[in-house]
Amino acid sequence: MSRVSTNGSAMLLRALFLATLIVGLDQASKWFILIEVMNPPRVIEVTGFFDLVLAYNTGVSFGLFGSDSPWRPFILAGAAVAIVIGMFVWLHREPSRRLALSVGLICGGAIGNVIDRILHIGVVDFLSFTLSWLPWQIFNPWPAFNLADSTIFIGVVILLCDGLFLTQSKGNK
Repeated sequence: MSRVSTNGSAMLLRALFLATLIVGLDQASKWFILIEVMNPPRVIEVTGFFDLVLAYNTGVSFGLFGSDSPWRPFILAGAAVAIVIGMFVWLHREPSRRLALSVGLICGGAIGNVIDRILHIGVVDFLSFTLSWLPWQIFNPWPAFNLADSTIFIGVVILLCDGLFLTQSKGNK
């Protein structure tokens, strides 16, 4: 077994462990919100700028591509699964710690949201921020989101920073 293959396997296991952990935490938080907190559904003001709400996002980010088509959740779930597979293949071919972290975060969040699409026909969102202190009011309140959305965002930021700002030789990844 070559060093790259061994390193690739180790990075795949790290990413898979992180993704599994995130899926578990994401689903546990959503079920807690659905069963304990939002039964019955309501708005719970936590601070002046943060509320707990119950929303089902039938589209993708910011509700884009939302529709009433009965196939939509399966098409979006299929696209997410294809992206997850592609990211794990990429990690296996170019193993690095930051890529493993990024892939684990992104794929864990994506799989958590895929589960929602299959079980609930939409992604369960419950974290809502009002950003009234910003000088512009593009989104006010900000669209509700969840733990999975947060890990996807963090994973993408790490991936972008790694690709744009952190240059290093292949041997030091």
